[in-house]
Amino acid sequence: MISDLEADARTEAEAIIKEAESQVAEKKKYAEKQVASLLAEARKKVEEQAEAIEKRALSAADLEIKRRAMGARDAVMRDIMSRVEQRLVTLIDDASRYRPILVGWIAEAAVGLGAEKAEVNASEKERNLIDPSLLSEASAQVQARINQEIELTLSAEPPLKSQGVILTAADGRTAFNNQVRTRLQRHQRQIRTLIYDALFTDNRKEQR
Repeated sequence: MISDLEADARTEAEAIIKEAESQVAEKKKYAEKQVASLLAEARKKVEEQAEAIEKRALSAADLEIKRRAMGARDAVMRDIMSRVEQRLVTLIDDASRYRPILVGWIAEAAVGLGAEKAEVNASEKERNLIDPSLLSEASAQVQARINQEIELTLSAEPPLKSQGVILTAADGRTAFNNQVRTRLQRHQRQIRTLIYDALFTDNRKEQR
């Protein structure tokens, strides 16, 4: 009887051990799957973070490149505008070439002013070129453009400090500034577009 009990106990013990081993094996597989899943998830997150960091870095680099390119273009355009001003200053000494320019500026200002009588002022060097004949030419241009007569006289005010002309109506109520810097500012968009197209459009096509 004792022998039978020992046999039963041994059988029961073996069954319990097998069941325990089976449970341990299942838990081990489950744990391994969980670990693999966690590793995969962690790897995915790391890859996503790395991709996000790479995108941010590339975006920042692209913005920096664009910022520097814009800065370079602006510097080039400022330099060109400055050279234009300097070139126009030197042209004053060439009366035959500068006189038509001065006539055109005065006529343009007169059209913009729209007065019947106006006084013309300019820098000292330019005033030396303004005589009755030049004012008559400017008046003729106004007549040709808008079919309106205008009487132009040289202003008794002190000469302007900057290059270009300012026309003031005889009643002193209105004036039209046609100085070089004002003209450049007035046409800044068109000038910048011309410079950009001339200097940067071909480079942009090559980069593509």
